Amino acid sequence: MIVVTGAAGFIGSALSGSFLNGKIAVIGVDDFSRETKRRNFENKPFHSLIDRSLFPEWIEANANNITAIFHLGARTDTAEMDVAIFDQLNLNYSKTIWNACVSFNIPLLYASSAATYGGGEYGYNDNHDIVKDLAPLNPYGDSKNDFDIWALTQEDTPPQWYGVKFFNVYGPNEYHKGRMASVIFHCYQQIQQKGKMSLFRSHKNDIENGHQSRDFIYVKDVVNMCRWLLASDATSGLYNIGTGKARTFLDLAKGTFHALGLDPNIDFIDTPIDIRDKYQYFTEANMNKLQKAGYNNPTYTLEEGIKDYIQNYMKQQNVL
Repeated sequence: MIVVTGAAGFIGSALSGSFLNGKIAVIGVDDFSRETKRRNFENKPFHSLIDRSLFPEWIEANANNITAIFHLGARTDTAEMDVAIFDQLNLNYSKTIWNACVSFNIPLLYASSAATYGGGEYGYNDNHDIVKDLAPLNPYGDSKNDFDIWALTQEDTPPQWYGVKFFNVYGPNEYHKGRMASVIFHCYQQIQQKGKMSLFRSHKNDIENGHQSRDFIYVKDVVNMCRWLLASDATSGLYNIGTGKARTFLDLAKGTFHALGLDPNIDFIDTPIDIRDKYQYFTEANMNKLQKAGYNNPTYTLEEGIKDYIQNYMKQQNVL
């Protein structure tokens, strides 16, 4: 059996669906009481659904039946400033799962984040040597980097382990994320409601409005990369999960209008004060490590991903 934590969330539910479509037994772990996430799990044929608070005890009783754990459950709100929440849900909970995988010899893939790279002072390279020097811009990024640092210092490890640094993921099953949903999701909603899209204005003199750039990766590619890693013989460690190509928010907005068959109608608003000094203006994954490990599947272009997302999921109100 495969275990997926965060099974009601965005990436976790998409990953779970890919296994379930292949008739592989999946144990889903999450806080399933949140009605806003129900569509992500209610019609999926999970073997069992386990509340996250009970999961550590459940592992003890069922370890012999677990093939691998994909630990994707986390608090992902980059605007949350309460460090104690991240210590509990991201850092300490992850340590508990790691230690269980060590005790019972279970392969582990866990979600790190591109937020660990902060302002990009050390680049966007999944090199273990720079991890201790990284300076994330918010407590969420700190919690992910703190766990990466801890994992890299452990003498006792799972038989295989991968910390995957997700870049800007978008796609089906993110509808519940509110402010933290992708810009594509918000762009689609604004176009439907107002016929236009508002992007954040640049507050840096050397970057034009809309030319803030990110490595946007479609959730279907994320699922493929995660599944490939745990099925591979790649060396354990940290791996970037991105496309390796930064694209502008202006490209993203135009692609959304084009996917709807509309001419772009875009304006700019100030970046909110509470996130302005923590805002990443550029991210681009160095994908050499994953490629050298043997992953060579093509990824969706931004335009291809947006078109599939909007036409086959948003407009149809479907989930993966």
